[in-house]
Amino acid sequence: MENKTCLNCGEPIRGRVDKKFCDDQCRNNYNYHQYADANNLMRRINHTLKKNRNILESLIPQGEDLGKAPKEKLVREGFQFKYSTHSYETKKGSVYTYCYDYGYLPLEGDWFLIVRVKE
Repeated sequence: MENKTCLNCGEPIRGRVDKKFCDDQCRNNYNYHQYADANNLMRRINHTLKKNRNILESLIPQGEDLGKAPKEKLVREGFQFKYSTHSYETKKGSVYTYCYDYGYLPLEGDWFLIVRVKE
């Protein structure tokens, strides 16, 4: 008969033939570590997307649907241009980049037009 060892701690397993872990704590610990890296990556990206959205929202005056800001201000606030949810190309060929319901369009001189999607 083959002596099986726990996938988490390596201790010998007693009990059912198909058992993979010595106890619930080892099973939980093993599964947590299997998925933690992927979940942390998604959590960091989602956090960055939300932060980008909030920065865009803060740059539109209260009660307005659009605003303007220099790139330097976006960067200073912590905006990360490599993260976005989607883009939209107008019939004229302008490409708006969005973080959820707020987007931006690059203008001349390192300025950006910031827009909010109307519901």
